[in-house]
Amino acid sequence: MNRKAGGTVAPNTADQLAAMPDDWERALAVVAHPDDMEYGSAAAVAEWTAAGKQVSYLMVTRGEAGIDGLEPAECARVREAEQHASARTVGVTAVEFLGHRDGVIEEGVPLRRDIAAAMRKWRPELVVTLNHRETWGGTSWNTPDHRAVGRAVLDAAGDAGNRWIFPEQLASGGEGAWGGVRWVAVAGSPQATHAVPVGKEAVDRAVASLSEHRAYITALSDEPVESYARSFTEWAVGLGADRFGGRDCVTFELYPR
Repeated sequence: MNRKAGGTVAPNTADQLAAMPDDWERALAVVAHPDDMEYGSAAAVAEWTAAGKQVSYLMVTRGEAGIDGLEPAECARVREAEQHASARTVGVTAVEFLGHRDGVIEEGVPLRRDIAAAMRKWRPELVVTLNHRETWGGTSWNTPDHRAVGRAVLDAAGDAGNRWIFPEQLASGGEGAWGGVRWVAVAGSPQATHAVPVGKEAVDRAVASLSEHRAYITALSDEPVESYARSFTEWAVGLGADRFGGRDCVTFELYPR
């Protein structure tokens, strides 16, 4: 994601944002890296878990290429631990890692297969991912990992419900296929359509959640970790306010299934 508060994300301001649906119980967030949820979506997750909804996280990589000063094996260990601590802060206890290679995620059937298997395991009604589009808005180019994972998530939401796709994952007769994904919500999209209103407590929890990525933020910025996390989170939840009745919110591009 664009890591700089006040960066160049340029959401579409042509119309108002609709409220995200809330008539669901289980969500699965599928993103490329540890920290991807914290750069934008954690305040929404905090609101959801506070309301009693179940949210689980799936990281496609362990983030091993994310800190230049750490060798990949050590970086993966550190970032995995930071992600577990970060998730707990917003009420998420289930965090899994697929182990694809950070920085060179390949879009294609193997990635779709892994994500479909996770959907069949967790059986979410709502799936959350990160921006799959080429830019964050304007000329701020998105990374290949984000684009590959986002597109694979959109595809896998259909794969999971088709018993003839990846049938080796299923019991006899296709038992275990999951066609219950009702929406895929793409965070950080420059073409946002919906939003989740977030209050002060959820924003504070999101700040604490991002702050848990201490090693990553320290490598990224000279600003104190908590100050960096606060400025980014408050900037992010304000991006859609002018399209959402002036309220702080987390925005999503919503794809009904």
